[in-house]
Amino acid sequence: MITLTPRAAQQVRTMQAGLNAPEKRLRVLVESGGCSGFQYGMSFDEPKAEDTHLTSEGVEFVIDPASLAYLSGSAIDFDDGLHGKGFEIKNPNAQSTCGCGKSFS
Repeated sequence: MITLTPRAAQQVRTMQAGLNAPEKRLRVLVESGGCSGFQYGMSFDEPKAEDTHLTSEGVEFVIDPASLAYLSGSAIDFDDGLHGKGFEIKNPNAQSTCGCGKSFS
């Protein structure tokens, strides 16, 4: 299970409202790259047949099977404060993370 904090859910709703594409869902993913080997990604995309569909804080989102293996148990937050980083993924499966907060191994 992957969860969104209330702040993250509100930000996703705000972003999704500006899309004019109600069929698109938030996609959470892991891809190779970044300073630590893997990096987190998020985009709005149409769901694919192999995706797992999740709902947290009333927001529906999708994740592919490979990314789910890396992100299971994670929490997604959004920080828009003075030193806010935007979306931040707290991943209990990450052995190490980079200072940027966007990559892990």
